[in-house]
Amino acid sequence: MGHEFQFTGTDGLQIHCYHWPSLGATKAIVQISHGMAEHGGRYARFASALNGSGYGVYANDHRGHGKSIPKAQAPGHMADKDGWNKAVRDMFLLNQEIAKRHPGVPIILLGHSMGSFLTQQYMAEYGDSIVAAALSATNGPPGALGKVGQAITRLEKLRLGAEGHSAVMAGMTFKAFNKAFKPNRMEFDWLSRDAAEVDKYVADPLCGFDCSVATWIGMLDALTQVAGNSAVSKMNKAMPIYVFSGTADPVGENTKGVKRLLSVFEAHGFTGVIHKFYDGGRHELLNEINRDDVTNDFISWADAVTHSTN
Repeated sequence: MGHEFQFTGTDGLQIHCYHWPSLGATKAIVQISHGMAEHGGRYARFASALNGSGYGVYANDHRGHGKSIPKAQAPGHMADKDGWNKAVRDMFLLNQEIAKRHPGVPIILLGHSMGSFLTQQYMAEYGDSIVAAALSATNGPPGALGKVGQAITRLEKLRLGAEGHSAVMAGMTFKAFNKAFKPNRMEFDWLSRDAAEVDKYVADPLCGFDCSVATWIGMLDALTQVAGNSAVSKMNKAMPIYVFSGTADPVGENTKGVKRLLSVFEAHGFTGVIHKFYDGGRHELLNEINRDDVTNDFISWADAVTHSTN
C-alpha cells in the first residue's frame, strides 16, 4: 500500500511524491521520473509488481505536473526560467531524501519519455547518487530537427510568453505522433495498443494537457545537450544502463532515435548498456498489452544490478 508526501524542492516549491514500500526486506529502491503531461501516481501498478520482488519505489510529480503545480497556475509550466534544471535538481533532492530513509540501500533511477531526458542529465550531474539507470521510451541526439524546434519555441515565447501554450508545438508532437495510428479512436492512440489504458489516460484530469512554451524550450535545449560530448563525458561509463522501447513508439522514432543514443554510449566506451525493443509496442510500455513481460524483464535486469552491487 503506497502513501503520499511532499518535500521542499528547488526554489522552495512543494514537490508531491508517492512511496510504495517493498514487501519484506528492501534490496533496492527504484526512483521513477515520469513523462510529460502525466504524473507519478500512474506507476502504482508497476510499483506493486516491484514491491513484490523486494523493491521500494518512489516517484515524484515533476514541477508543473500532477500535484506539484502551484495554485492558480496552469499545468505543464515548470518555471519561467531554468525550470528544466530545477526539475533535475528536484530529482536529486528526492534521491537524498530516499538515502536518508533507506541508508545503504542502492537506488536505481528509471526515467520514462521526458523523464528519460531528465534522467540522462541526472546521470551526468548526479550519477554518483545512483547505482544504475533505466531509460524508457527515450531518444538520442535530435540533430537538425532539434534546432528547428528550438527556434520555433523561442519565436512562440515572444508571441505567447513563457506560460503560453503553443498550438504549433502540440501539432508537431502529440498530434503528429497520433497520425501514424489512423484511423484514430482517440487522440492518444499512440500511447498504447490497450484501449482501456488509453481511456484511463484521457479520463485522468492530471494527464494530457499542453505544456508551456518555457517547458518546451527547457526540454528541447536539454535534448541537444544530454547526449552531447560534454554531458556524456561526465557519466559513469561502467554504470548499468537499461534502454527499452517499443518499435512503434513515435517519440523514439520507431527505435531510430533510440539507436542513435545507443551509438553515442558505444562510441564513448560505456560497458554496462543493454537494450530491448518490443515489437509493435507503442509509447507507454508499462501500460501496453505485453506490460507483464516488460515489467518482468525490468525486474530481471534490476535483480542482476542489485546482485552485482551487494
